Amino acid sequence: MAEQRFKKARYRHEYKYDISYFDYIALRQRLRPIMRLDPHTGSDGRYQIRSIYFDNYNDKALREKVSGLQHREKYRIRYYNDDPGFIVLEKKIKDNSLTMKYDAVITEEECRKLIDGDLSWMPDSGKPLVQELYVKMRGEQLKPRVLVSYIREPYIYGPGNVRVTFDSDIRTSLYSKSFLDPARQDIPAADEPGTIILEVKYDDYLPEVIQHIIQTKGLRQESFSKYGACRRFG
Repeated sequence: MAEQRFKKARYRHEYKYDISYFDYIALRQRLRPIMRLDPHTGSDGRYQIRSIYFDNYNDKALREKVSGLQHREKYRIRYYNDDPGFIVLEKKIKDNSLTMKYDAVITEEECRKLIDGDLSWMPDSGKPLVQELYVKMRGEQLKPRVLVSYIREPYIYGPGNVRVTFDSDIRTSLYSKSFLDPARQDIPAADEPGTIILEVKYDDYLPEVIQHIIQTKGLRQESFSKYGACRRFG
């Protein structure tokens, strides 16, 4: 998958917009001649993302999001297209409109152990992020809280390392050990049916040609959080 290409962690700009289906169609038509689809997508130009998000007993991550804290962090485990052959642990740091991610690949066996509450393997994993999560789970009582899934349609543009994505069909279920089971049951999590989230990410600058494309009438930046939307259910 696209997120599989790990690079040295650095801050990137990130903006989110809640858009209508008609805006999505218009933006996609304008983007396609300029940007190219991420090569890791399927034949339909999309892929599915499923994640487990962590929080503590006091809902620290959720409260920080709701209160609008400018600097915050969250941990999640995710995989793609219901294929457990590639599972990644991520730590995402947000500082105003800047974000940074740290990644560590874990095996399906390690993921299942973590889901079952077996943390014994983590201190000796040799992966700093896994060891960090272990400390957080022991010291701050972080634990899996909710499952989040959605369909992503991603576009990339070389100058500025730009990534534009459309996320749809946002669904959730309370945390359960069925995370790796494609037959799990989940429910829609967005406020409105057909909600589409446009995300724009780039390094130091956003090329003018991309700026012009996304300047759709009525487009307003949102503080939409898939984790926050899904936590409304538990």
